[in-house]
Amino acid sequence: MSIRDVASRAGVSIATVSRAVNRIPTVDPELAARVWRAIEEVGYLPNTQARALVSGRSHMLGLIVSEITNPFFPELVQEFENLAVAQGYEVLIGSTNYSPERTASLIRRMLQRNVDGVAVMTFGIEEDLVQKLVEREFPLVFVDAGPDLPNIRVVKVNYGEGIRQGVQHLAALGHRSIAFISGPLRLRSAVARRDAFLKSMAELGLTAPAEHIVEGDHTMEGGMAAMERLIALAELPTAVLCSNDMTAIGVLHALYKTTHTVPQDISVVGFDDIHLAQFMLPPLTTVQMSCKDLAEAAVEALRAGIEREHPRAAKKEWHISTRLVVRQSTAFPRGTLPALVERAASNGPGKRSY
Repeated sequence: MSIRDVASRAGVSIATVSRAVNRIPTVDPELAARVWRAIEEVGYLPNTQARALVSGRSHMLGLIVSEITNPFFPELVQEFENLAVAQGYEVLIGSTNYSPERTASLIRRMLQRNVDGVAVMTFGIEEDLVQKLVEREFPLVFVDAGPDLPNIRVVKVNYGEGIRQGVQHLAALGHRSIAFISGPLRLRSAVARRDAFLKSMAELGLTAPAEHIVEGDHTMEGGMAAMERLIALAELPTAVLCSNDMTAIGVLHALYKTTHTVPQDISVVGFDDIHLAQFMLPPLTTVQMSCKDLAEAAVEALRAGIEREHPRAAKKEWHISTRLVVRQSTAFPRGTLPALVERAASNGPGKRSY
């Protein structure tokens, strides 16, 4: 089937079909709907390469993420792709695995494929690599921070909002000995989360000794190793807040191999709210950073840089909120009266002790 068949079926000109397929905003919405119905009915497949030659645009967006093994990023990729495809774009996806060499290679691939814009959602990228992208003068979206240039837009995550809620939740339960496991501190986002923790503690008049601040690497293995360092201390903290959910899952696993139970002996809080978090045992209390909101902001920010008629073309920043989701991995501190009462109730007649 050809574009002529679509035009005949829809009762419009070939030029109108072409403009509708290329999603030119001046096309009458009724005509565009007729064209897309005709495309479905005749089974027409537009030639994307031909469209790119005519329009000068590839209708392809680049998406760079840190890693695919962390469930947060596949969730982000899925949301990003769903939104982009619905708006007429294809997506070229790459994972850096936190490697500068891999990131540089990935950027070259995207430039060679002539993508219309790139969303760099790695939560940390080397400055010289940023400069390589900036020099090409095509639309770019960064997480947290980016150069103050006309073609750069930034999606800013409010880490402090969720971290503060997490600390306040633990403090309200009665916790005063709260540890924090950060991500790799070479990443801006990891530093932001650690600093938000320290600030939130200070706001409540609490301090965390140096040995209670442990650097992790945002993996389960890193979470296990960091928790083992905390377990080796003379006194175990009553709660630990983690920089991401993968770290928190590693913490749960490290504690499972000991006599310490969660949340009776130690409360655990994660960050991200990946889909897996609600299915952990116990279900993980965590700070939610919505993948859908993040993807929606990234796609809209890219379109704002690509499409001249976009209503938000002048906008430079998109803000993502975070919030605490309370589940069963947090409770009163061990040894306190509320904790003892709660444990006695859970171990009462007809109750099973785990």
